[in-house]
Amino acid sequence: MYVWPAPRIAGGALAIAITRGDTRGHALDRRTTVAANWNSEVDVLVVGSGGSGLVAAILAADRGARVLVLERSSKVGGTTAVSGGGAWIPLNHHMAQSGAPDSRERALAYCTKLAAGRTPPELIETFVDTAHVMVKYLEERTPVAFQACTLPDYQSEFEGAAQGGRSLDPGLFDLKQLGDWAAHVRPSPLMFIPMTMEEALKAPAQPKSLPMGQIVERMKAGLVSSGNALVGGLLKACLDRGIEIRLGVRARELVREDGRIAGLRAEQDGADVRIRARGGVVLACGGFEWNEELRDRFLQGPITHHCSPGHNEGDALLMSQEAGADVGNMAEAWLYPGAEIPGEEHDGRPVSRWVIGERTLPHCIVVNRAGKRFVNEGANYNDMSKAMHQFDAASYGYPNIPCWSVFDSQFRARYPVLTVMPADPDPEWLAKSDTLDGLAAAIGVDAAGLAATVARFNAMAAAGRDDDFGRGESRYEHWLGDPTTPHPNLGAIEQGPFYALRIHVASSGTKGGPRTNARGEVLNVRGEVIEGLYAAGNAMAGVSGPGYFGGGGTIGLGMTWGYICGINAAAAAKTAPERAVR
Repeated sequence: MYVWPAPRIAGGALAIAITRGDTRGHALDRRTTVAANWNSEVDVLVVGSGGSGLVAAILAADRGARVLVLERSSKVGGTTAVSGGGAWIPLNHHMAQSGAPDSRERALAYCTKLAAGRTPPELIETFVDTAHVMVKYLEERTPVAFQACTLPDYQSEFEGAAQGGRSLDPGLFDLKQLGDWAAHVRPSPLMFIPMTMEEALKAPAQPKSLPMGQIVERMKAGLVSSGNALVGGLLKACLDRGIEIRLGVRARELVREDGRIAGLRAEQDGADVRIRARGGVVLACGGFEWNEELRDRFLQGPITHHCSPGHNEGDALLMSQEAGADVGNMAEAWLYPGAEIPGEEHDGRPVSRWVIGERTLPHCIVVNRAGKRFVNEGANYNDMSKAMHQFDAASYGYPNIPCWSVFDSQFRARYPVLTVMPADPDPEWLAKSDTLDGLAAAIGVDAAGLAATVARFNAMAAAGRDDDFGRGESRYEHWLGDPTTPHPNLGAIEQGPFYALRIHVASSGTKGGPRTNARGEVLNVRGEVIEGLYAAGNAMAGVSGPGYFGGGGTIGLGMTWGYICGINAAAAAKTAPERAVR
């Protein structure tokens, strides 16, 4: 529990007593003296330079605020920069391009279903009513330019789902527009080839259909796509507005003054820096997935790998809790089945690649240690990962972690396996055997269980229907499948040699943090506003609850709350009393 007693004046300085728990769970009593002297003052202080933070900065600046963005690392863009860059936006004005109609009622029904009662209705309504306004605003006033993707929503058969158009692609961006700042955009270890969302997601099923000539020309021209394109456009908008961005500055502690959050203490080059924010502080510095102790304390199962920057260690969570914030959605993360190529690293950490085609295309299945299927392999990555977290009371463990994608030579000849193309030699890290029994022995899976599972699956594939898990029945799965085969998602595993790819549970970020209201203001445990404190993106309690709406669901929510926070923090700055910085 975090207690903020009334401030007292001692020795000419404002002193605040803080009781907090550190990341090891020990009680740590300390007295922090907040000096009346500040190093600088701005109207709105944004912590984090991902999509949520940059949108907050843009909107605050456009409302007349003087804005400062603090970024802990040496690169701009956060998790957004290394992502696919898509934004899931219901009711957006691009949907007509895909011929997919939308309505407020349908969007609300769909989002409410997936949030599963974990989110106040007013927050879902705020998202549906604001997201499309935010996108139109950015397109009219910044270099950001989206285009509709035909990708269906992840639960494409649910009431209110759209069969395309809600997932928006940021297109291509020329980093040379950023001048010297181009070198400070965080590179992605996964999305570095300039392809649109549609091209990248369709590539596993039809690798030969890629417009390689166009892609080569894009690379020669210095164009980027995905998260780098989105961050590039937002960063250019910040630079055009003269918004200051400081790199290598870590926010450490929120400062309360006269009953509200007045700024924070940060660390730069080993020294303390105190920055006052007249309108408020916007926390947009990611989740806590790289903080092992917080992760083990809150998340519902083991997560061993991540594709986000390693600086996401829960800074926003800890600072907001010190300020008395209530928290929500703490057991949830943006999950995906991942696989690792030995020796592949980014920023000194192992790269976890997304497993999509290796589980959704014909001639493959996913099995656990017993050699059994346990999930519809074609389900969206977030929900499939939840099945991997199934807990077994008898063994007191997780029988589906790790699991393996098992496929045959038909799959290997047609489709990529992570970075290995069909014509490439078999890599050493990919298990291989001429027989299923030999493959089972190589990966430590029950041989009899695997043989029985493959035999049953082959019979169902021949019939064109998965009676066990319904694989291949949704329009989302068909969209990801191979349209050139008898069934886009089903095919027998019968021609040796046979292969197995080890799969782990990974995340692109956590979804828990301080609860907010519809204005982006952080709430305390009694539901009261903590004045001067806002949160957006993975730094806040996720509005989607346990669900994942569709491609770009993380970024769409984050940018929308950044938009809301920027507007309201700027408005608060206009009514804040003038104070001299001493």
